[in-house]
Amino acid sequence: MREISVKALAKINLGLDVLRRREDGYHEVKMVMQTIHLFDRLEIKRTANRGIHIETNLSFLPTNENNLVFQAARLLIEEFGISEGICVELQKHIPVAAGMAGGSTDAAAVLYGMNRMFDLGLTKEELMLRGLKIGADVPYCLMRGTALAEGIGEKLTALPPMVKCPVLIAKPQVNVSTKYVYENLQLNDASKHPDIDSLIHEIRQKNLKKIAAGIGNILETVTIKEYPVIDQIKRNMMENGALNAMMSGSGPTVFGLFDSEDAAARAYEAMKESGLSRQVYLTGIYNNAI
Repeated sequence: MREISVKALAKINLGLDVLRRREDGYHEVKMVMQTIHLFDRLEIKRTANRGIHIETNLSFLPTNENNLVFQAARLLIEEFGISEGICVELQKHIPVAAGMAGGSTDAAAVLYGMNRMFDLGLTKEELMLRGLKIGADVPYCLMRGTALAEGIGEKLTALPPMVKCPVLIAKPQVNVSTKYVYENLQLNDASKHPDIDSLIHEIRQKNLKKIAAGIGNILETVTIKEYPVIDQIKRNMMENGALNAMMSGSGPTVFGLFDSEDAAARAYEAMKESGLSRQVYLTGIYNNAI
């Protein structure tokens, strides 16, 4: 195989709780992760000239070792002594720095694609172990579907598939530093934590309205205070028919869950007209494995 085309799918957090700050500086989390059908496209090709070459449709993205795509390719090239070079054409559609694992899912796509293209024989579990060296979200991006993530996000447990429903995505014209959000998160006895166990129960029961009612993200306490536009987007979605709306990850992207395609389509148009968001997408839940 000389080349391969791979979809790199985005994720949202249906639930995100932070339990504590660990002594090593990382935070202990408990999250429900969900893949959605919004994706980047990667065309991966073998080249005669050694080295890693990345081309992308966004001029501001790094194409060197600061890109997780580069790090993923280098990891496998060095481990398996691959003598050929790699060219990756990255068509980026997932919002950047948006709490949707855009960089992590691109890295996961490279690990998956190179494993197939060079016939390395790695299982999904073996790819996930390597992905963890690149970032905490990469193993999940290889796993996909509905999953409970614990530890720093690397301890994954597959959950029953989430109910299929329309999902509206809106990213405002602000960028959020994940590091800033976690550093400014205040955890104390007064902290209102989302009930992740209850959310998982409703996912098992396939009750979309109760799932929507149970979504929660403790990081909103930091990000919305800093960027009130996130709350405005949430309210806009709710006013236009969303069962519920919430920030994904550390933000600033907001997603809304809908129980009908018509309602979601109307909310999509309303969001575009509002001027609150730079990027607006109407997509859906994605449960298929990679």
